[in-house]
Amino acid sequence: MKRNTLNLFVLGLAGVLAFSCSNKELESRIAKLEGKVAELETSGKPLTPAAKPAAAAEPEVKPEGPLPSFEFAELDHDFGSIKEGDVVEHTFKFKNTGDAPLIISSATASCGCTVPDWPKEPIPVGEEGEIQVRFNSAKKPGVQNKTITITANTYPKINRLRIKANVAKADNPS
Repeated sequence: MKRNTLNLFVLGLAGVLAFSCSNKELESRIAKLEGKVAELETSGKPLTPAAKPAAAAEPEVKPEGPLPSFEFAELDHDFGSIKEGDVVEHTFKFKNTGDAPLIISSATASCGCTVPDWPKEPIPVGEEGEIQVRFNSAKKPGVQNKTITITANTYPKINRLRIKANVAKADNPS
């Protein structure tokens, strides 16, 4: 239940981002919140009542039978320092280490400036696939942290990838 509540919180956060991609202050605050969520996910500590979203979703129930499973080569990628206006790409490679074909139903980013491209066909057991992520740094100076949320027929259904870049402000001649 804790994980589902956390997932609901992050999805709500991603929704806010989708409609406010150009607000630098909001982007900064959301990046900090994403960091705190990731910290909570890895620490195993229960959420405090103040940190829980108001509406709690039903806990995800593990389906019976064979399931696919992601095994990513990496979950995070840092583009390092780039110039404002650069469009950079990274490929996240994965393998289906489960017992059934892997089907990715969607991949969404925390901002419209980040576009994931994922395989639409099932990935057989033992086979590899890739998710291509393109980040457009136009009008995005400063440190950028973006989350790609992947929904698949795995347990849990949601998996996350993260990208980061330090975008140097472009020199605009007047």
